[in-house]
Amino acid sequence: MKSYMAKPSEVDRKWFVVDAEGKTLGRLSTQIAMILMGKHKPEYTSHIDTGDYVIVVNSDKVVLTGKKWDQEFHVRHTGYPGGQRKVSLRTVLQKHPERLIEHSVKGMLPKSRLGRQMYKKLKVYAGAEHQHQAQKPEKLEL
Repeated sequence: MKSYMAKPSEVDRKWFVVDAEGKTLGRLSTQIAMILMGKHKPEYTSHIDTGDYVIVVNSDKVVLTGKKWDQEFHVRHTGYPGGQRKVSLRTVLQKHPERLIEHSVKGMLPKSRLGRQMYKKLKVYAGAEHQHQAQKPEKLEL
């Protein structure tokens, strides 16, 4: 009995649209990450990018439970001593609502060249409109 290994030329990619309105950020992000990696397909192969494209609309209407809007932070460092910068999630949502989902999903993908390749298949938009109608995306209920 042999194991099936997918080849990059054999991968059939689909486009999915996900509406983030009223969805919890963490639960939504895990399901998006699984689709980007291709773990929802029977031909999943860990060293090949078998995932599909995901378009997320209404990212400005995502939900967090509890007091996370003010108690959780996006942290970055400038590289200089004392250069840690913190921004609350409420501020991130007001200025750049796409970054909440992008940052959350990116943290759930592999930290390698393959993970960066998977991340490029994620398209996030703050409003209800997107520019990928030509790809004929399917609506996906998560």
